[in-house]
Amino acid sequence: MEFLVNIDVDNLDDALAFYTRAFELRAGRRFGSDGVELLGGPAPIYLLVKASGTSATPQVRDRRDYRRHWTPLHLDWVVKDLDVALARAVAAGARVEQPPATHAWGRIALLADPFGHGFCLLQFLGRGYDEISD
Repeated sequence: MEFLVNIDVDNLDDALAFYTRAFELRAGRRFGSDGVELLGGPAPIYLLVKASGTSATPQVRDRRDYRRHWTPLHLDWVVKDLDVALARAVAAGARVEQPPATHAWGRIALLADPFGHGFCLLQFLGRGYDEISD
């Protein structure tokens, strides 16, 4: 099984600039002005242009909104050096919402991309999550 990650954005050029700079991804296939594939991570990421105020289907009442939001499903980016990754993401346009905190399993910082999507940067320490598992 494979999976793909889709991220809705309202400006493809800005999204491409942010995600390639922040996470050192590279553009793969382009789908006209509607989307671009990003490569270089463990799964392809597709940036898809979707206008604010639209929904996926008529049955979905929630509308896309690119103001700051958090969804129960979000991306955690596992990095080797949290401080370096944090500086790179902020330089690319991310907003820090919670600065790095250290836990038994590692370090975490909470951020938002320029499109309002929340994400985390994680740096595992020691045995990572095995430090806290039974």
